[in-house]
Amino acid sequence: MSDFPDGTVWLVGAGPGDPELLTRKAERLIGMATVVFHDALVGPGVLELANRAARLVHVGKRSGRHSKDQATIDKLIVAAALAGERVVRLKGGDPAIFGRATEELEACHGAGVPVRICPGVTAASAAAASLGQSLTLRGRARKLTFVTAHARAGEALDLDWATLADPEATLAIYMGKAAAGDLSRQLIAAGLPAQTPVALVESASLSTERQFHSRLDLLPLVARTALGDGPALLLIGRAMQVGGVPEQAAARTAREEVL
Repeated sequence: MSDFPDGTVWLVGAGPGDPELLTRKAERLIGMATVVFHDALVGPGVLELANRAARLVHVGKRSGRHSKDQATIDKLIVAAALAGERVVRLKGGDPAIFGRATEELEACHGAGVPVRICPGVTAASAAAASLGQSLTLRGRARKLTFVTAHARAGEALDLDWATLADPEATLAIYMGKAAAGDLSRQLIAAGLPAQTPVALVESASLSTERQFHSRLDLLPLVARTALGDGPALLLIGRAMQVGGVPEQAAARTAREEVL
């Protein structure tokens, strides 16, 4: 317990959902916590690892269904630590990748609360593993870029499209389902070929996982008609081409699956 004394906060990566993809350290910290503040996307299999005496507090934020704002979450974490609890802030994926970790770190530091991070498997890695494909590919994908396509209500998606439209990169788009139309149009307008392969993975690593292969110009159609309510990860780039299947055939397959 030397790394988790009373009054301490750990930001713990819960991974993409499959409890077996947790790190051993994450499992140990979850079991030691007296209170666990968890995201909406943290599955029951992960929460079952908590001590039976621990409090489980849902603080998840989903698009259109916000339960608590970030400032409130920060205050809850700090208050619990100052009360002498061992606090785990359990976040889907990796806390340091689009996980709002900075705000919670700053809140703890400002209150004098010791806080540390336990990394987790991010959704892009889990999606690629499920697909049986690599996110990088020698000679085709020399760069991997993580992007969030989440924008505030009423605001346009403000990204550096010219930089993102790199044919030698793989784009891992988080929270991109609703923005699929903008992503497709803007990347094509910035010079990325319309036939660029795309893989869509919904609920990566879970029993409800679904996979779709398509291409950039068909991305809006597939996202709109094939994806359900689960969290979806979009992977865009030549590394996502289905092995041995020409891009035209992959596009026909995508049409047949969603029409």
